Amino acid sequence: MTVAPLRSIRDGALRGTHVLAVVAAFFGVVFVVNGAMIYAALSTTTGGVGGEPYRKGLHYNERIAADVRQARLGWTEKLTVDLDGRVVFVLAAEAGRPVVGLRVAGIIGRPSTDRYDMALLLGETAPGRYEAQTKPLAEGSWLIALDARRKRTPDDLIYRTRKRLWLRR
Repeated sequence: MTVAPLRSIRDGALRGTHVLAVVAAFFGVVFVVNGAMIYAALSTTTGGVGGEPYRKGLHYNERIAADVRQARLGWTEKLTVDLDGRVVFVLAAEAGRPVVGLRVAGIIGRPSTDRYDMALLLGETAPGRYEAQTKPLAEGSWLIALDARRKRTPDDLIYRTRKRLWLRR
């Protein structure tokens, strides 16, 4: 009986160290890609759509009632925002009479992040015309939300508007 000679390890056969290296390289690539994805996810946006959604949900019916009251007023608005940061809000009653004596405040920012949010306090420059000046705004999509009140109390909200704007030259 003849026995075939064993193949030498030096002839290119697969060894245990080769298998270990392949498995280690595979998991190394998986860890590097996962690390890159986690970094990208955490450094771009928080993912939060709104603050305190539970509290807002509890007051949802109050928001609906406020929208109905606002619609009954019959007021019309005109809102303009320029790239130089000038915000003009004109509010008129049913017969075109200006709505005077309001305290108008709000916020302007990008829809995707709160990094560029700026608080606004609009002053009445003419009857029914409220203006504010911010720093110059970049081109692109912006979101503005304004609240008009007669007094400074949170429960005295009379008029609310929220608009998405596209600014360009």
